[in-house]
Amino acid sequence: MKALSCIAVFATLVTGSAFAQTPPQTSTRKVDGTDNVYIFRYGGHQSMFVVTPKGVIATDPISYLRPAKPYIDAIRAVTDKPIKYVIYSHHHYDHIAGGQPFKDLGATFIAHRRTRERLLELKKQNALLADIVMPDQVVDDIKTITLGGTTLELDYVGRNHSDNSLVMRLPKEKLVFVVDFAPIESVQFRNIPDNASPLEYIASLKKLASLDWERMIPGHPNAGGRLGTKKDVADDIAYMEDLSAEVKKAADAGKCFDTAMKEVKLPKYEKWANYEAGLPANVERFCYWWGRGY
Repeated sequence: MKALSCIAVFATLVTGSAFAQTPPQTSTRKVDGTDNVYIFRYGGHQSMFVVTPKGVIATDPISYLRPAKPYIDAIRAVTDKPIKYVIYSHHHYDHIAGGQPFKDLGATFIAHRRTRERLLELKKQNALLADIVMPDQVVDDIKTITLGGTTLELDYVGRNHSDNSLVMRLPKEKLVFVVDFAPIESVQFRNIPDNASPLEYIASLKKLASLDWERMIPGHPNAGGRLGTKKDVADDIAYMEDLSAEVKKAADAGKCFDTAMKEVKLPKYEKWANYEAGLPANVERFCYWWGRGY
């Protein structure tokens, strides 16, 4: 009986420990060193919102296949000021598919011009999700929003993870919000889709690095949820350039696609997230470029 009791106690401790280690579905935290910048996490996605005396600037309604209310509730827990703006980082559903409840509250939606074009095409094909809101205002290369003493700069740095990704920069706080194309200590997403040229991708990372900022809020909580740095972007550039060089060698030797996907290795980055699963697909994308010209 004592043995059974010990087993039961042990099971309870293990179960309790597992529950303690499971993060809640949502969380909100103020960015250290700022007065009004917050990160809202919803599962494995993150958004930034900025609270000002005149209202709130929110980004990416990350409610794909889940309700938008937790994000709105998180903002309401901080302030009762109206949500004035919602800004899309890019058009991919997992970052923007919860916009309608924000629109119902009167928010103005802003995105890159090509985001609007992509969404209109999806709508024409009857493929647009119901809660995705069409942008009210669009950006080409740069746009500045000023609200309640806060300035937010929207920068287009070129094609990367999409052809319409915006970098959102807070000049005073020296912060940027960057989604998907500059992962922290992680290889790139699958076969780097939605991109005209991987060399353009590298160029966009270099443009991001050239902007004036010190800390980066990512769209996914990689590397333990820490903020990114200029070094992280430099590491992304180095990874992409190293990958490009190795795949070009493989392409010149006639090894693209399948052989290169098996043989190309970059041990320098093997500790990064998704290295084993993602590297072959990353190789595939560069094989398209160096082996096929697209």
